[in-house]
Amino acid sequence: MIKQVLIGVLCGAAVLTAGILIGHFGITMSSAPSWVKDVAKDVDESLIEKFLSEVDNIQIQENLRSLTKVPHMATTAGDEQTVQLMLKRWQDPETGLDQAWREEFMVYLSFPDPKKPNKVTVVSPSDEVLYTAREKEKTYTSDQDDPEVVQPYAAYSPAGHPKGKLVYANQGKPSDYQLLNNTVDLRGTIAITRYGGAGRGAKAINAAPYGVIGVLVYTDPLDINDGLMSDINETYPHSWYMPPSGVERGSFNGQFGDMLTPYLAAKEETYRIPAENITGIPPIPIQPIGFEDAYRLICSSIALGNLFVSIPCCFILLNLNLFSSDVKLDIFNYEEKKNSSNVMGVIKGSVEPDRYVIYGNHRDSWVHGAIDPSSGTSVMLELTRVLGKMVKQGKWRPRRSIIFGSWGAEEFGLIGSAEYTEQYFTKLSERTVAYINVDIAVFANATLRASGMPSLQKIIFKAAKQVDAPGLDSTSVYDNWIQYSNRTSQANGLIPNVGYLSGAGSDYAAFVHYLGITSMDISYTYDRSKTNARIYPAYHTAYDTFDYASKFIDPGFVSHQAIARTAGNVLIRLADSLLVPLNCSDYAETLEDYLNTAVTLYQHQLQERNISMEPLKRAVASFRSAATHLDQVIRSSDLANETPLTVRRINDQLMLLDRAFLDPLAFPDKYAYRHVIWASSSAGKPTFPGLADAFANAESQSSAWDKVHYHLSVLSQAIEGAAHTLGDVI
Repeated sequence: MIKQVLIGVLCGAAVLTAGILIGHFGITMSSAPSWVKDVAKDVDESLIEKFLSEVDNIQIQENLRSLTKVPHMATTAGDEQTVQLMLKRWQDPETGLDQAWREEFMVYLSFPDPKKPNKVTVVSPSDEVLYTAREKEKTYTSDQDDPEVVQPYAAYSPAGHPKGKLVYANQGKPSDYQLLNNTVDLRGTIAITRYGGAGRGAKAINAAPYGVIGVLVYTDPLDINDGLMSDINETYPHSWYMPPSGVERGSFNGQFGDMLTPYLAAKEETYRIPAENITGIPPIPIQPIGFEDAYRLICSSIALGNLFVSIPCCFILLNLNLFSSDVKLDIFNYEEKKNSSNVMGVIKGSVEPDRYVIYGNHRDSWVHGAIDPSSGTSVMLELTRVLGKMVKQGKWRPRRSIIFGSWGAEEFGLIGSAEYTEQYFTKLSERTVAYINVDIAVFANATLRASGMPSLQKIIFKAAKQVDAPGLDSTSVYDNWIQYSNRTSQANGLIPNVGYLSGAGSDYAAFVHYLGITSMDISYTYDRSKTNARIYPAYHTAYDTFDYASKFIDPGFVSHQAIARTAGNVLIRLADSLLVPLNCSDYAETLEDYLNTAVTLYQHQLQERNISMEPLKRAVASFRSAATHLDQVIRSSDLANETPLTVRRINDQLMLLDRAFLDPLAFPDKYAYRHVIWASSSAGKPTFPGLADAFANAESQSSAWDKVHYHLSVLSQAIEGAAHTLGDVI
């Protein structure tokens, strides 16, 4: 009897204890803070589907219409109108962002004098004007009649009044001037060059040592119009091709950022170097002109030398006796420090607000800028409208913070974005996951074009597979893209070709080269098998208008819509994924490809000079091993059930990978270039840029082989260091 009682008591006690424990833990779990669930949450695929369905091509069209009503060159009244438009949209109580504000920088810009227009004339020996080039482009629509359309000019060209015989100097490359100088005394001459081959300002920088005193530059119809020239039925307003009077404006400086405040944010009281200490700008006057004027001027030249000229000008000189005449440039440009605005907006992250995904596009244009940059701005406004509405309605908040940047004064040298990176250097270096750049969203309507770090390749592919290709039934952007541009990857098979961000073509430059932030740039573009145009033909002209964009670039704005969906998809995944969707093994494959090219091109000659490539080979192998190991760790981990610090550690390894390739001393002659894998290169070889340039210089200067050895060491140690960042923390 006692035994039964004891058993009953023990059983009752056990049941009671179990009940207490269950109740205790049940209460504990039910009262756990909400962040426990949030920390483990991954990207919501249904939210991405909703985002894709809500991106509206008509909204994008109307955005572009609003943005292009007036010319909006940086710091002008039109630019201020776009500032106010961005602020109004991003501060909208129903579809705006959490915060939006403007940030001012006092920057050094260059303008033509509206009271004294620049002139290009042909004058007789007695200074009689025989021919005058157009001061403004021909009018076809009311847009070109706007009084705020700036005269074509070369920003940062010095003022001056050079006069001399005209010589044709092809693309203004060093080799062009050297070849021409073999047959013509270039001292005191005016050179005429065509766009391409060398940077804008370099055409004058390369000319000055030969005694050239002025330079003209034009866009050749073979390079932009597939040879078409007549505005009667061949060029705009009949097609997308540049009219004969069209002139490509541009900045003729050679570095990015404000030139008076290198490595410092250009605030009002910031130290500024003397203007005479600026480098990388034309030392002699230079002026862009249309190809109709270029024809007449080139055909007056008596000093063509042996260079190829693609201009049929036999008929032009019938009534012009110009062969003994001079060409005169009267350039009245001036420089001024002016306030330029970035417009910033943010959606604050819910779990990791101190990790940033940045999306940017510049706002300023040379004239109306429908394609460059307003196609990108119209896409960004639609993207923020859809995401802002989700946030305002309480339907979504990203895991990480999203920062939107509408950069100012990009056309003058990527100034707004560069000053932003200089002002917030430390914060951005430590906290930024990635940067997405959508400048010209749509060059044309054939296919996607993407460039970026190799680690972003797979996320771009994933996004492109979820977006319908405009105008094609049952075809994704990805499937359409792979038909136009592809390559074979050892690991991934046949895939679309993703380019590299190795230069400074847009606002990604400071993020990639100065900060080492994983970046990408995407757009829709044309079928290169059907045109030789080096860029869309109305680029930087007065014809880049809403009319041009809606008729000839993207009727219906469906390619704009495809870019908004693709870029927004990537943005959401970078901001919301539990694990940052970057792939280090794709990076390893690129390093291996670069290494194989370097070995093929350089190893034999380096061995002859007792310079070994073995350290570089070992470093790349080490990186591959570390990348493979990290991939295995990720695949074998149940990250949703790992501690938050474990996930954060892996994410930081992926996020900071590109920072490991920075070397502030690797390129002392290249302003703000610190990334040893993606720095610009003049060698034109698909391999490590510093090594390629050093080798090219050493071939012509036997004393420069030490520099080759130096860059091998820089590369080897940077890649080895990057490999260690992917390894286990010790």
